[in-house]
Amino acid sequence: MPLPLPLRNCLAGLILDSLHDDGARRGLEAVAAVCADPGALEGPDVLPEPFPREIFERRDGGWRLKSGFKAHEKEFAERAERARRLLHLRPFDAEDPPLEVALVAAALLFHAHLYFEVHELLEPYWLRAEGGDREALQGLIQVAVGFQHLANGNVSGARALLHDGCGRVLDRTLERVPLDPFGRALQRTLDRVLSLGEDASRGFEWNDVPRFPVRISDA
Repeated sequence: MPLPLPLRNCLAGLILDSLHDDGARRGLEAVAAVCADPGALEGPDVLPEPFPREIFERRDGGWRLKSGFKAHEKEFAERAERARRLLHLRPFDAEDPPLEVALVAAALLFHAHLYFEVHELLEPYWLRAEGGDREALQGLIQVAVGFQHLANGNVSGARALLHDGCGRVLDRTLERVPLDPFGRALQRTLDRVLSLGEDASRGFEWNDVPRFPVRISDA
Protein backbone atom coordinates (compact mmCIF):
# COMPACT_ATOMS: atom_id res chain seq x y z
CA MET A 1 0.00 0.00 0.00
CA PRO A 2 1.57 3.34 -1.02
CA LEU A 3 2.12 5.92 1.68
CA PRO A 4 -0.14 8.99 1.57
CA LEU A 5 1.65 11.99 0.11
CA PRO A 6 2.10 13.84 3.45
CA LEU A 7 3.86 10.80 4.94
CA ARG A 8 5.85 9.96 1.82
CA ASN A 9 7.07 13.50 1.21
CA CYS A 10 7.82 14.28 4.84
CA LEU A 11 9.88 11.15 5.35
CA ALA A 12 11.67 11.49 2.00
CA GLY A 13 12.66 15.06 2.81
CA LEU A 14 14.00 14.02 6.20
CA ILE A 15 15.96 11.13 4.67
CA LEU A 16 17.54 13.30 1.97
CA ASP A 17 18.40 16.06 4.44
CA SER A 18 20.00 13.38 6.65
CA LEU A 19 22.59 12.81 3.93
CA HIS A 20 24.18 16.17 4.78
CA ASP A 21 22.61 17.57 7.95
CA ASP A 22 23.20 16.36 11.52
CA GLY A 23 19.94 17.81 12.83
CA ALA A 24 17.90 16.04 10.16
CA ARG A 25 19.67 12.79 10.95
CA ARG A 26 18.77 13.16 14.63
CA GLY A 27 15.21 13.84 13.52
CA LEU A 28 15.19 10.66 11.43
CA GLU A 29 16.53 8.65 14.35
CA ALA A 30 13.79 10.11 16.57
CA VAL A 31 11.11 9.18 14.03
CA ALA A 32 12.40 5.61 13.82
CA ALA A 33 12.55 5.42 17.62
CA VAL A 34 8.95 6.48 18.25
CA CYS A 35 7.68 4.29 15.40
CA ALA A 36 9.26 1.31 17.17
CA ASP A 37 8.23 2.48 20.66
CA PRO A 38 5.84 5.45 20.93
CA GLY A 39 7.04 6.07 24.50
CA ALA A 40 10.71 6.19 23.56
CA LEU A 41 10.85 9.99 23.70
CA GLU A 42 8.85 11.46 26.56
CA GLY A 43 7.59 15.02 26.34
CA PRO A 44 7.97 17.68 23.64
CA ASP A 45 11.26 19.01 25.02
CA VAL A 46 13.24 15.88 24.15
CA LEU A 47 12.29 15.91 20.46
CA PRO A 48 14.98 17.24 18.09
CA GLU A 49 13.96 20.34 16.18
CA PRO A 50 13.54 18.62 12.78
CA PHE A 51 11.05 16.09 14.24
CA PRO A 52 7.98 16.23 11.94
CA ARG A 53 5.31 17.12 14.49
CA GLU A 54 2.87 17.85 11.66
CA ILE A 55 2.33 14.12 11.05
CA PHE A 56 2.56 12.97 14.69
CA GLU A 57 0.43 13.50 17.78
CA ARG A 58 0.68 12.72 21.48
CA ARG A 59 -1.69 9.83 22.10
CA ASP A 60 -1.93 6.84 24.45
CA GLY A 61 1.25 7.70 26.30
CA GLY A 62 3.54 8.37 23.39
CA TRP A 63 4.21 9.95 19.99
CA ARG A 64 2.23 8.24 17.24
CA LEU A 65 1.34 8.97 13.65
CA LYS A 66 -1.91 10.91 13.51
CA SER A 67 -5.02 8.75 13.66
CA GLY A 68 -5.82 9.25 9.99
CA PHE A 69 -2.56 7.51 9.05
CA LYS A 70 -3.08 4.43 11.23
CA ALA A 71 -3.34 2.05 8.26
CA HIS A 72 0.13 3.12 7.14
CA GLU A 73 2.00 2.80 10.44
CA LYS A 74 3.80 -0.43 9.55
CA GLU A 75 5.07 0.67 6.13
CA PHE A 76 6.12 4.09 7.47
CA ALA A 77 7.96 2.53 10.42
CA GLU A 78 9.77 -0.01 8.22
CA ARG A 79 10.83 2.71 5.79
CA ALA A 80 12.07 5.01 8.56
CA GLU A 81 14.05 2.21 10.21
CA ARG A 82 15.57 1.14 6.88
CA ALA A 83 16.79 4.70 6.33
CA ARG A 84 18.04 5.05 9.90
CA ARG A 85 20.15 1.90 9.63
CA LEU A 86 21.49 2.99 6.26
CA LEU A 87 22.60 6.46 7.38
CA HIS A 88 23.34 5.99 11.09
CA LEU A 89 27.14 5.99 10.81
CA ARG A 90 27.55 7.32 7.27
CA PRO A 91 29.78 10.39 6.86
CA PHE A 92 27.91 13.51 5.81
CA ASP A 93 27.98 14.71 2.21
CA ALA A 94 28.02 18.35 1.19
CA GLU A 95 24.57 19.91 0.87
CA ASP A 96 24.79 19.99 -2.94
CA PRO A 97 27.53 17.50 -3.78
CA PRO A 98 28.97 16.75 -7.23
CA LEU A 99 27.00 14.27 -9.29
CA GLU A 100 29.49 11.44 -8.69
CA VAL A 101 28.93 11.78 -4.92
CA ALA A 102 25.16 11.98 -5.34
CA LEU A 103 25.24 8.78 -7.40
CA VAL A 104 26.92 6.93 -4.52
CA ALA A 105 24.15 8.13 -2.19
CA ALA A 106 21.57 7.14 -4.80
CA ALA A 107 23.05 3.65 -4.93
CA LEU A 108 22.74 3.27 -1.16
CA LEU A 109 19.12 4.40 -1.24
CA PHE A 110 18.37 2.17 -4.22
CA HIS A 111 19.84 -0.92 -2.55
CA ALA A 112 17.73 -0.16 0.55
CA HIS A 113 14.61 -0.11 -1.67
CA LEU A 114 14.11 3.60 -1.00
CA TYR A 115 13.25 4.21 -4.63
CA PHE A 116 11.18 7.38 -4.28
CA GLU A 117 14.12 8.97 -2.46
CA VAL A 118 16.40 8.07 -5.40
CA HIS A 119 14.04 10.01 -7.65
CA GLU A 120 14.02 13.02 -5.33
CA LEU A 121 17.81 12.97 -4.97
CA LEU A 122 18.64 12.74 -8.68
CA GLU A 123 15.93 14.98 -10.13
CA PRO A 124 17.82 18.28 -9.54
CA TYR A 125 20.88 16.84 -11.33
CA TRP A 126 18.68 15.73 -14.24
CA LEU A 127 17.19 19.22 -14.50
CA ARG A 128 20.69 20.72 -14.79
CA ALA A 129 22.15 18.06 -17.10
CA GLU A 130 22.41 18.10 -20.88
CA GLY A 131 22.77 15.60 -23.69
CA GLY A 132 23.64 12.01 -22.86
CA ASP A 133 24.00 12.69 -19.14
CA ARG A 134 20.45 14.03 -19.05
CA GLU A 135 19.15 10.94 -20.83
CA ALA A 136 21.08 8.63 -18.51
CA LEU A 137 19.83 10.39 -15.38
CA GLN A 138 16.26 10.29 -16.66
CA GLY A 139 16.68 6.56 -17.23
CA LEU A 140 17.97 5.96 -13.69
CA ILE A 141 15.10 8.00 -12.25
CA GLN A 142 12.54 6.10 -14.32
CA VAL A 143 13.95 2.78 -13.16
CA ALA A 144 13.77 3.86 -9.51
CA VAL A 145 10.20 5.09 -9.88
CA GLY A 146 9.31 1.92 -11.77
CA PHE A 147 10.40 -0.23 -8.84
CA GLN A 148 8.49 2.07 -6.47
CA HIS A 149 5.37 1.56 -8.58
CA LEU A 150 5.93 -2.19 -8.44
CA ALA A 151 6.22 -2.06 -4.65
CA ASN A 152 3.00 -0.01 -4.53
CA GLY A 153 1.09 -2.52 -6.64
CA ASN A 154 0.95 -0.42 -9.83
CA VAL A 155 2.15 -3.15 -12.17
CA SER A 156 1.32 -1.42 -15.46
CA GLY A 157 3.11 1.76 -14.38
CA ALA A 158 6.10 -0.29 -13.25
CA ARG A 159 6.37 -2.10 -16.58
CA ALA A 160 6.21 1.13 -18.59
CA LEU A 161 8.81 2.98 -16.51
CA LEU A 162 11.21 0.04 -16.28
CA HIS A 163 10.98 -0.40 -20.05
CA ASP A 164 11.61 3.29 -20.78
CA GLY A 165 14.34 3.61 -18.17
CA CYS A 166 16.10 0.53 -19.45
CA GLY A 167 16.14 1.96 -22.96
CA ARG A 168 17.74 5.18 -21.73
CA VAL A 169 20.64 3.55 -19.84
CA LEU A 170 21.67 0.98 -22.45
CA ASP A 171 24.92 1.88 -24.23
CA ARG A 172 25.49 4.91 -22.00
CA THR A 173 28.12 6.04 -19.52
CA LEU A 174 27.60 8.43 -16.62
CA GLU A 175 30.47 9.87 -14.57
CA ARG A 176 32.79 7.32 -16.20
CA VAL A 177 30.55 4.45 -15.07
CA PRO A 178 29.22 2.18 -17.86
CA LEU A 179 25.45 1.83 -17.51
CA ASP A 180 25.05 -0.88 -20.14
CA PRO A 181 25.52 -3.86 -17.75
CA PHE A 182 22.84 -2.36 -15.49
CA GLY A 183 20.55 -1.93 -18.48
CA ARG A 184 21.01 -5.52 -19.62
CA ALA A 185 20.35 -6.81 -16.12
CA LEU A 186 17.23 -4.64 -16.08
CA GLN A 187 16.04 -6.26 -19.29
CA ARG A 188 16.17 -9.66 -17.58
CA THR A 189 14.39 -8.26 -14.52
CA LEU A 190 11.69 -6.72 -16.70
CA ASP A 191 11.21 -10.08 -18.41
CA ARG A 192 10.55 -11.62 -14.99
CA VAL A 193 8.09 -8.86 -14.12
CA LEU A 194 6.26 -9.42 -17.41
CA SER A 195 6.15 -13.18 -16.86
CA LEU A 196 4.39 -12.67 -13.52
CA GLY A 197 1.52 -10.77 -15.12
CA GLU A 198 -0.79 -8.85 -12.82
CA ASP A 199 0.59 -10.75 -9.80
CA ALA A 200 4.02 -9.16 -10.24
CA SER A 201 3.81 -7.03 -7.10
CA ARG A 202 3.15 -10.09 -4.95
CA GLY A 203 5.35 -12.61 -6.76
CA PHE A 204 8.42 -10.52 -7.56
CA GLU A 205 11.66 -11.48 -5.78
CA TRP A 206 13.22 -8.21 -4.68
CA ASN A 207 16.65 -9.81 -4.61
CA ASP A 208 16.35 -9.83 -8.42
CA VAL A 209 16.69 -6.03 -8.56
CA PRO A 210 20.06 -5.28 -10.25
CA ARG A 211 22.75 -3.41 -8.36
CA PHE A 212 22.78 0.33 -9.03
CA PRO A 213 25.69 1.30 -11.29
CA VAL A 214 28.56 2.92 -9.38
CA ARG A 215 32.31 2.41 -9.44
CA ILE A 216 33.33 -0.62 -7.37
CA SER A 217 35.50 1.55 -5.11
CA ASP A 218 32.45 3.71 -4.29
CA ALA A 219 29.90 0.93 -3.76
